[in-house]
Amino acid sequence: MKQKTIFAKATLAVALAIFSSTAAMGQRPRVDDGTSGVSDSTATKSKGKKVLETLADHIQLHGYAQGGYCYTNRSNTNTNSFELKRVLFWANAQITDRWSFLFMHDFSSVVQEFYTDYRITKNKALTVRVGQFKNGLSLENPLSPTSMEAIDVYSEGVTFLSGCGSDPLMGVQYGRDLGLALFGETNDAKLRYELQVMNGQGINKKDGNNFKDIIGRIEYRPVKGLNLVATGQIGRGHSVADPIAGTGTGGSVYNPTINKGDDYKRNRWTAGFDYKCKKIKLHGEYLEGYDGNVTSRGGYLTGSVPLGRPDLEFVGSYDYFNFNTTLGYDQHKAIAGIQYWFYQKCRVQLQYVYKSAYTAGGVFVRDNSHAIMCQLQVRFN
Repeated sequence: MKQKTIFAKATLAVALAIFSSTAAMGQRPRVDDGTSGVSDSTATKSKGKKVLETLADHIQLHGYAQGGYCYTNRSNTNTNSFELKRVLFWANAQITDRWSFLFMHDFSSVVQEFYTDYRITKNKALTVRVGQFKNGLSLENPLSPTSMEAIDVYSEGVTFLSGCGSDPLMGVQYGRDLGLALFGETNDAKLRYELQVMNGQGINKKDGNNFKDIIGRIEYRPVKGLNLVATGQIGRGHSVADPIAGTGTGGSVYNPTINKGDDYKRNRWTAGFDYKCKKIKLHGEYLEGYDGNVTSRGGYLTGSVPLGRPDLEFVGSYDYFNFNTTLGYDQHKAIAGIQYWFYQKCRVQLQYVYKSAYTAGGVFVRDNSHAIMCQLQVRFN
């Protein structure tokens, strides 16, 4: 079993480094490696085993899958379906004590992340990252879905403002982008900061304009278990939304004055907290965004408490977001449910989700919805 694990890890490293390895084989002079007098076959096996063990020590494999069942009632119409939401696999290669590389792929979607980190300082005060990775906007967006309480993962405000998919102007960006980041931590890890320069167009895409998004993030841990988080973004978006059916103009019902291909102001800021102890886990945040002349804002509070045992928890959340404060395009969402951690980071979840009717300028848009969601999560490190 150990040899299979070592071989699996080493195979990834060989695939990434095969070109350079092949070139180096023809250039390196032969030296006495201590195998003189040993048969070629035995020496080759010994060398191969050492190479595999060395590569295995430098590579970590991770993965998780989330899937389940969802029943929804909206406008007197019932729908139900089994769903495979995410199947992610990633490999982290620690090339040196300061230099690392990560590759992540979602088998139910597309390549999600690929980046390299280099720690500039001897301590953790300054590290540079280049590639494709999660943007630092909001408390929730950088977090893994495997650690979130809600089955539908992030709050409405985070999903809309960070590019996770509900804003038609941005399209589905999975909360990730191409760019460069500087980050680090000081004061015995009580203070953490991050500064990002991103395309603003989302994953696996070139920038749609010549403007870059600047995203800042700062975290402060004044006492054990409490983390205070503030984030902000300044940038200009490039709309990818197709015209609204029947109008020929406007790419978003939330922001109908911006057309496909338009560049527009896209600024955001958030302030939130995360608190954890044995008796409760709680996090909340206020969010505000500016897209062209439209302002959106909202907030949420999400938490979980053990039900007599640490592996069984009650989960609850209240979420409010106004997509367009001028039109009064607001929504309320409430979640209640339980989750059972049956093995380390593996769990079963059952939740009821209510979303209020959409209104815009006092005009009815969409009816209330009620959903029952079940989800199984399996993760390995």
